[in-house]
Amino acid sequence: MVILALRSDSVPLMNAITAPNSEPVEKTSVPAAGLTPMMAQYIEIKTANPDSLLFYRMGDFYELFFEDAEQASRALGITLTKRGKHDGADIPMCGVPVHASDDYLQRLIKLGFRVAVCEQLENPAEAKKRGHKAVVKRDVVRLVTPGTLTEETLLEAGSSNYLAALARVKGSEEDAFALAWVDLSTSEFRVTETELSRLETDIARVDPKELIVSDALFEDANLRTLLDEVGGAVVHQPAAFFASSTADERLTRFYNVSSLDAFGTFSRVEKAAASAILSYIEKTQIGEKPALSAPLREEPQGFMLIDPATRANLELTKTLSGEKKGALLSTIDSTVTGGGARLLADRLASPSMDVAVINDRLDAIQWFLERRALHEDVREHLKKAPDMMRCLARLTLSRGGPRDMAAIGRGLEAAHALYELIGRDEGHAGSIAANLDVLADAPQGLIELLKSALKEELPLLKRDGGFVESGYDEALDETRRLRDESRQVVANLQAKYADLSDVKALKVKHNNVLGYFIEVTAQHGDRLLKEPLNETFIHRQTLANAVRFTTTELSELQTSIVNAAERTLGMELAIFDKLEDAIIDATEIIKKTASVLADLDVANAGAELAERWKYSRPKVDQSLTFKLEGARHPVVEQALAKAMSDPFVANDCTLSGGKNNADHGLIWLITGPNMAGKSTFLRQNALVAIMAQAGLYVPASNAHIGVVDRLFSRVGAADDLARGRSTFMVEMVETAAILNQAGPRSLVILDEIGRGTATFDGLSIAWAAIEHLHEINCSRALFATHYHELTALSEQLARLSNATVKVSEWKGDVVFLHEIVAGAADRSYGIQVAKLAGLPSAVVARAKDVLSQLEASDRQNPAALIDDLPLFSVSAVKPTASAEPKADLLRETLATINPDDLSPREALEALYALKKEAQSND
Repeated sequence: MVILALRSDSVPLMNAITAPNSEPVEKTSVPAAGLTPMMAQYIEIKTANPDSLLFYRMGDFYELFFEDAEQASRALGITLTKRGKHDGADIPMCGVPVHASDDYLQRLIKLGFRVAVCEQLENPAEAKKRGHKAVVKRDVVRLVTPGTLTEETLLEAGSSNYLAALARVKGSEEDAFALAWVDLSTSEFRVTETELSRLETDIARVDPKELIVSDALFEDANLRTLLDEVGGAVVHQPAAFFASSTADERLTRFYNVSSLDAFGTFSRVEKAAASAILSYIEKTQIGEKPALSAPLREEPQGFMLIDPATRANLELTKTLSGEKKGALLSTIDSTVTGGGARLLADRLASPSMDVAVINDRLDAIQWFLERRALHEDVREHLKKAPDMMRCLARLTLSRGGPRDMAAIGRGLEAAHALYELIGRDEGHAGSIAANLDVLADAPQGLIELLKSALKEELPLLKRDGGFVESGYDEALDETRRLRDESRQVVANLQAKYADLSDVKALKVKHNNVLGYFIEVTAQHGDRLLKEPLNETFIHRQTLANAVRFTTTELSELQTSIVNAAERTLGMELAIFDKLEDAIIDATEIIKKTASVLADLDVANAGAELAERWKYSRPKVDQSLTFKLEGARHPVVEQALAKAMSDPFVANDCTLSGGKNNADHGLIWLITGPNMAGKSTFLRQNALVAIMAQAGLYVPASNAHIGVVDRLFSRVGAADDLARGRSTFMVEMVETAAILNQAGPRSLVILDEIGRGTATFDGLSIAWAAIEHLHEINCSRALFATHYHELTALSEQLARLSNATVKVSEWKGDVVFLHEIVAGAADRSYGIQVAKLAGLPSAVVARAKDVLSQLEASDRQNPAALIDDLPLFSVSAVKPTASAEPKADLLRETLATINPDDLSPREALEALYALKKEAQSND
């Protein structure tokens, strides 16, 4: 395997790899002085793959030499040894076993390396025929990159593994861009046209593991920041890969069609992107052609646009810490198949704007909800359905094994069972009826073929043999018997010859010189040398006390026994090829069936989720309505339930129309203390919109949502020090993107805009942002803030409404009720929250003292209080009239103690603590 490291501070190296010829080439270069022929071959192959780590096949190991060995040793944590010398120095070497190479490959891919597989193209015996110093032919047979993985051990079952290509075609007025993406492990192939303003959003939607661009795009300073933000590896390739002039020819040649018209209409730049991705696949797969689906064109305006910052803020697929657990996807994923999990992730990443598509998905969920018993039975059958798409992809690339074949058989069998099960019901929803037609076409003949040909227990690799069921092939069974029962076959032959010669002492023996032979004592030798027995027994050797013979039958048997194991494997591999051909012939129906199983899984899982957590069906239409009743945050709700904590407090939200203009959405200005639940409320409304347009039931008692075209979220605080951005700068950049792009059909979520700078600067920015949202963007929006002064804007802006989070105070503490109501908060309760956070009581008391004096004085000139409230003098502060009496502090401490909740030991410790505090006060 060849590995290429991509580092953030260096130019990607994949473009330096030159794909070797698909046909083996005899290496004829003269070895460098002091190098063995084998090492000279290594260097020659290495030279063809510059800047790469070469995994060089030597028997049962992949070996690495020179600097490659040193890098791999560090990356994999394996021992570094040496082999021979070069220029007077030891040659570093390390290696990994072939049988465990997938594990090492997985680690290398995660570390950002790329891998090319250098295999032996002949066995050593064939090489020796050319001379005892001849080197076994080797060459690179495959380049492995993060976006071209197909192995089960290297992939996540529930995640797509996209390879994407970004193309640009220069125009007279404006450049045109297109994005094509392929999942080689499932054969999915899509393409869409895009534009510079939404390019980052489209790439984030696809989330490719690897993005290929032209050399010119890679060097374009205007795209540098965008490419740096791509989550996967970015690899630049020659301009020829992206040539639109040859794109038609490359696409039609790959699919063996005369025209692309059958696939749809594609723009020039879309063809360039699709062509580039095919060129890269041909380069990395070296001679193997995947059975890619025809490219499917996605309409640029077909999906809700969610920019990368919003995806991160809302934690759609992973949390801000990078974990999948705790994100929306992992919380609502009740699918039971790999294909279903990937489809659900795809729908969440790209919520639809097509009302018909959305309602069709909702109909399917409702259909299952109305049939509880059937819903459970379907779920059980789906659990038995393996990941046929990935199994098929491996087989078409000659990387599949017997288990992949058996998995396809079980998947088709599950499809047939589901057809029988669902077909007995009536009143099928639209998509259910369409899916039923596909399930009906599951090839029963292929199911029976695979069941009869394959054993129950199967090896992982076809080269291990032993996967064909006994009774499937008579010739194979006989060869197996010869291999496995050779002793009994020889014993039977010995008994036969003993009867024929009437020599009971006749023996069939074996040694390394003669192989199998017949031996009789000297006194019986003459009998076998005379007619008619000499016609059967052929003399081979006479010894002092024995005579040795052979027969034509024994010679043939010897050859058969010697070659039995090799012949058995060869016959099994031939059967494997026939089964593989039968599967590949059924590629299209297998793909359709796998797609239907995934669709059924998502609908069934949606019903499971809705029933368990009491989700409701949203009404989704083309209006600008946004009305939620009893909405909850799906992640927080489940977290509270698992912790057996208080139930989640549901809230309503209405952003539909305005007082004077029903065509534009409302803006809710939300005030209230920290920790009261403002951010949760903001996020939950955005998540409900995403789930609804993904075609899922939503966590609300009632929901009516007019299609959202773009979702923007500016929630939370984070810096970007690597690019020289402070927390406030990041906040302003994200806010600028919202104010420059949001429109009337957008949903905008803003939290604490302007808090990262001076008070009046921040207040001014927030003020202006609200006015812009109201007058220019006209978006449906939620705006949370601590600037209570902004609530006065509701008197001037017709579509601005004030809302606040209800709180209650009890004995100086704040109690959060998590309920959103109309109105405005009169303060932020920051000191109470600080107390809850555990700030020292002296700090809390001092803060209250400062606040009371600030509120009693000219708040616009806090500096005037410096003399009265000198800095760094907390320890010197004496009790004043405004300070809490010590007795009140003791009472406050006592108020926090509940005797009924204390163990005897805890009560004693509390008593000692109170006594100590009283003594310190004195």
